[in-house]
Amino acid sequence: MSMHLPPYQPLPPPDKDSELLQVAIADLHPTQMCVGLAEVRSRQIDFSQESSKQRQRYLRGKPVPLARSGSGELWMVDRHHRLRGLIELDPEAQAFGYVVLQLDSPDRHVMLEELRERGWLYLHDGRGLGPLAPSALPQRLTGLQDDPYRSLVWKLKKEGMIEPVPLIPFHEFRWGAWLRRRPLPPFSSSRLEPALPAARALVRSSAASHLAGWKPPR
Repeated sequence: MSMHLPPYQPLPPPDKDSELLQVAIADLHPTQMCVGLAEVRSRQIDFSQESSKQRQRYLRGKPVPLARSGSGELWMVDRHHRLRGLIELDPEAQAFGYVVLQLDSPDRHVMLEELRERGWLYLHDGRGLGPLAPSALPQRLTGLQDDPYRSLVWKLKKEGMIEPVPLIPFHEFRWGAWLRRRPLPPFSSSRLEPALPAARALVRSSAASHLAGWKPPR
């Protein structure tokens, strides 16, 4: 198993003067193989407690970075967890996005290669196996596997153990790849508690200081 993740280009932030695209979530192609289902379920609870107006305002404030091919197909380079949670609640749901990569070619292979070269694909599966071929990516959000290490990192970020770094693609997976090489007791996305004490100590240790978002112990 190789979990060395490639170099990357930072994701451009949205231009404040550009109009956002409104897109059907069901039409978006993912750029990763898996999600942490603990975060997906948490997002679903949040969405279920919001009004339609509150949801739209929230989604406008969290636009999706998009890559668009010459045929108009769209790949999402972030926001997989919140939109996976939302589409399970509402298959007709829409989100807002902004274009970070526009290609003239309609060829899907060309698009995937451009994304791969920028480090904008995460090609390891839910068990950390990979990198797989870009063609192995699921066509839709609902086809993403569960990765319990991604769930674990989400929980650690929520606790303030890791700082957010929003413009680094697949930032949480990079932490998850590092944790996979450390000894942790058995856990799952629905039962993170057994791994949390050891994981908290690991992510605050000096051994993790090279990772973006590291917070030194107080």
